[in-house]
Formats: sequence, C-alpha cells, structure tokens
Amino acid sequence: MVLKRFLTFTVFTVNLVLAGQSSAQLAMGNPAGVSMGHLHYFVDAPEDEKSFWLRLGASDMRLEGRVGVSFQGLIILIGEGDTQGGTEGSVVNHVAFRVRSLEELENKGFELEYNQEFPGIASVYSPSDERIELFDDSLATNIGFDLEPGLIDQAANRHNQPLTADIVTHHLHFYLPPGQAEMARNWYVEHFGASPGQRWRYAAADLPGMNLNFLEAEFAQAPTAGRTLNHIGFEIDGLEDFCEELETKGVVFETPYRILDSGLGLAFLIDPWGTRIELTEGLSNLGQR
Repeated sequence: MVLKRFLTFTVFTVNLVLAGQSSAQLAMGNPAGVSMGHLHYFVDAPEDEKSFWLRLGASDMRLEGRVGVSFQGLIILIGEGDTQGGTEGSVVNHVAFRVRSLEELENKGFELEYNQEFPGIASVYSPSDERIELFDDSLATNIGFDLEPGLIDQAANRHNQPLTADIVTHHLHFYLPPGQAEMARNWYVEHFGASPGQRWRYAAADLPGMNLNFLEAEFAQAPTAGRTLNHIGFEIDGLEDFCEELETKGVVFETPYRILDSGLGLAFLIDPWGTRIELTEGLSNLGQR
C-alpha cells in the first residue's frame, strides 16, 4: 500500500500547474547551471503542514489542486501519503534556516526547542513532527561558510553576510556512514558543481539557495524514499544535456529525462547514500506560462 501511494504521489511535480502569478523565484544557477529547487514532503494533513510553513515565513504558491509554499530560493511541495518515518533516521536529517530573531518566532506562538550547548540555535517541529533547525542571525556563531582556499564564489559568500530578510534558507544536513562525509561532499562537487568548503565542523558544499552539510553518523540511516521528506530537488539550466553528462559519469537514472505537457523537464536519480534527487528545469517559471 505504501509503495502504491508513493508511486501515485511521485507524479506530484509531474502534474504541477501554478495558478495565477504566484511563481517562486529560485536562485540563479552556478556555473554548472545548478541551484536548489525544492523539498518534497508527504504527510497526513497537507493543509496543516502548509499553515505551519506560512506562519514560519513562507509564501503561498496557490497550486491548482495541490499544496505548496515557497521561500526565496526554495519551493516546498506537500503531498498526502503514508510514510515509513520522518527525517530522523533518514540520510537527509533536517533542513535549516537563518532567521532574524528566535524571540520573534516565539512571540508568534512557536514552541522552540533550544540547543542548550550553542547559543542562538533552536528547533521547531511541524505538525508531522519534522524538525526544522533555526539559527538566530544575531546570536548564532556557526552560520558562516568557508570556501576551500583559492576558490571564489560570491553566491556562497551570502552565509558570511548579515541577513536581509526575516528568514532565508541555510542548509540541508546529510547523515552518512563513518569515513564518508568528505566523499559525499566531493560527489556533489563533481556532479553538481557545488563549491566545496567547511561550515563550522562539517564538510560542506554550497549551491545557490542551499548549503549542503555532511556529518558522519554512528548508525546507518534509511534512504529518503518512503520517508516524510521523500526527495530533494535541484533546478538545472539545460537539463537534457546535464543528464547526458551525468550518464557519462556513471549515474544511472531512476526516471530518465523527459519533458511534460506543462513544459517542465525532469529526471530522478538516487545518490550513493540513498538520497532521492529530482532534477527539474522550469519549475519556478510554470506560473508565468
């Protein structure tokens, strides 16, 4: 039953049509044409989940017959479906945001779980019990990202600049087997042109719109497929050629490149550690068609 429902909901992006002029603006791609695209969650009550994200600072995408919200540089799609667990215990453990003030979020009624060891860091839980990590921009001391020596990436330098909005995307945190954090970072650098570096004590790589952090976990983690966060998505300029290049590097696609009736290009693959990744082209422009 779970598999059947997920096969059904996998086409959520396939049938995506935006109503009106509510298109989401994703970040401009890096030199490889890659930027952060979307996160796709499956929950029992999508509208409740949507309300949580809107209260946190997202914008309503007004999807036709579907549920989704957006932040600057990130789309969050929310489908209804059974899962085998949340991100806790999954290879993609959580998503994190920078916020102007944790106190302001508390004043909005959010119950925050503060990190007692490090100031300015807290977590908030969605109705589906997904943990979202938050960094207070004026208090947290481990927000910055250091590129590897000799590299220049103005987009990645945003992590070292003051916040200019109430909330912005910060990082996705991958939990990996011992000895594989740098290997995973290098895989995303090689295949998606991510800029390598270090975020605090973590091997990290930056894409426009999202920093990728890699932590070595003591216990094995589950693949993302079948979990509440079913897959992550990258937006690609020139997706067809990009997929052909990935194939020359040995990547095997779960769903090969195709163009939908809506004009959206997409493909699915799974990274060596079990992260399901959807590649799209034109996701942020559908509302302008």
